[in-house]
Amino acid sequence: MISLDVTLTTREGAKLIAPAGLSTPDVTPLSLRVTGGRSQVLFEPTSGQALVEVVPEAEDVTFHWAFQRGGAVYPEAMFEQRASKYTRAAADLVDEVEALIAGAGSKDEALRRIVDHVAGMFVYGHRNDDLYEGQDDMPQLCGMTQGSCVDINAFLIAYCRAAEIDAGYVAGYFIPEEKRTSTTDMHCWVVTRTEAGVLEWDIAHHMKMGVPKIAPGLNPKPGVRVAMSHSMGWTIPALNVRDLKLLAEPMWLLPDGTWERAQLNIHFDGYAALT
Repeated sequence: MISLDVTLTTREGAKLIAPAGLSTPDVTPLSLRVTGGRSQVLFEPTSGQALVEVVPEAEDVTFHWAFQRGGAVYPEAMFEQRASKYTRAAADLVDEVEALIAGAGSKDEALRRIVDHVAGMFVYGHRNDDLYEGQDDMPQLCGMTQGSCVDINAFLIAYCRAAEIDAGYVAGYFIPEEKRTSTTDMHCWVVTRTEAGVLEWDIAHHMKMGVPKIAPGLNPKPGVRVAMSHSMGWTIPALNVRDLKLLAEPMWLLPDGTWERAQLNIHFDGYAALT
């Protein structure tokens, strides 16, 4: 049995909004049960993803997921261009991309150039602002930039799509080898699709492990992961929400319509089944 339990302490007057889970070729959700609150399923129609709205009725709310090894191919909607400032390249960034891949003999060669270039643009770290602060799209970077996995992967998506390379953003829970049954880490990665097939990229974990040569694959940081959602720029009509950056974990939706990250207590079983 592979299971994930995520528990949160209730916040007065706020609702919990959480992704229902995402099937990938590695692992797929089988069920989701919510205790401690009244729940209903909502949908993000532009990507076809399901999410859960929970009105707490107890001191704690817990999301109980069950998974199995293996699953479906990554969904087609994940690779679609989206009218979102989070992954849409600015005009000067498009010009930079075109210059970088000029003369590439194939999309695979262009992709290799892009991955190496993006990795060389970042130093891993968490920012106090967004790369696109005050912008309507992903801007060109003028030098080395600090960025988390979210920043690096959003930039990589914008770069790939400007080069007309299919690329999708996936987010979920990463359970490191040294913990096995718990984590404090949400994580994200990029999936590309070219003539060479579907490849997964995790530049941030290469940086954290001090591995300079970026290779396709979900690690080098030892651990397992379960995906929760894909894509940036969510539209949720039932909540009157447009172009939400992402929904990768349970989030508080406050009465004034603002969003706030929740403190999560995460327990995972079945590590060996995914290694």
